[in-house]
Amino acid sequence: MKVRKAVIPAAGLGTRVLPASKAVPKEMLPIVDKPAIQYIVEEAVASGIEDILIITNRGKSLIEDHFDHAPELEDKLRSSGKQDLFDQVVSLAHLCNIQYVRQKETRGLGHAVGCAKSFVGNESFAVLYGDDVVISPPEKPAIGELIAVHETYGKSVVGIKEVPDDLLRSYCTLGVKPVQNAVYEVFDMIEKPLPEEVISNFAILGRCVLTPDIFELIENTPPSRNNEVQLTDAMRTLAKRGDMMGIAYTGKRYDMGNKLGILQATIEVGLTHPEIGTGLRAYLKEIASTL
Repeated sequence: MKVRKAVIPAAGLGTRVLPASKAVPKEMLPIVDKPAIQYIVEEAVASGIEDILIITNRGKSLIEDHFDHAPELEDKLRSSGKQDLFDQVVSLAHLCNIQYVRQKETRGLGHAVGCAKSFVGNESFAVLYGDDVVISPPEKPAIGELIAVHETYGKSVVGIKEVPDDLLRSYCTLGVKPVQNAVYEVFDMIEKPLPEEVISNFAILGRCVLTPDIFELIENTPPSRNNEVQLTDAMRTLAKRGDMMGIAYTGKRYDMGNKLGILQATIEVGLTHPEIGTGLRAYLKEIASTL
């Protein structure tokens, strides 16, 4: 069955990027001239997604405003003859069908995804983490690569990358078996492992395609030590019973919940930006000569 729906959890408090995220959702922090969440939505649309549910909480209404019409701004741009900017602004309201639901309690990623149960129904669906922007070649959007694996094997799929030893404690560790090219069978996973629990250096980074049975697993997953329901704990059941695949997707992932990740994304995307790329490259060379 074609994957038509996507869920973007964007209810996190953004504590790692305070004070910037005190009044502005971290998903709205810009990479050059677009907020992070716009890159994520555009990736989903480029992969054939038709309906998106964004999981928010209090203080995230700016996300809704961004993907809505802004009549005063649109009128000003049109009357000023700024057609290119007008077209860009108007297009945001027509990217795809975007809905919103609030996660009324901050109880973890698993709980957030569980809020999408009525939206998803009995379909497989994509999950694009709101913290993770993946910049990919236009012909290979990251979630599209996962969808292709799902359509081939009929199983849930996670987007994976190898990460250094010192970062595994912040992510998860996966038990994997190579299948072909960058595709793997995932047979186990442990969230935020202790050193003795590490299975491999592969971790889930920001993208999943899940079958609808994940909702029952989430409902039966006990909270972790910090009283959050971890999506990884629910997905582990799928992996243990042979219903999980993984793909090392092509694109480069940036952690937008991390100050250094935001700077890296801004610089690297800026270097390829048609308006500022040349100037930024010259500036960085000048700065580098003084270091």
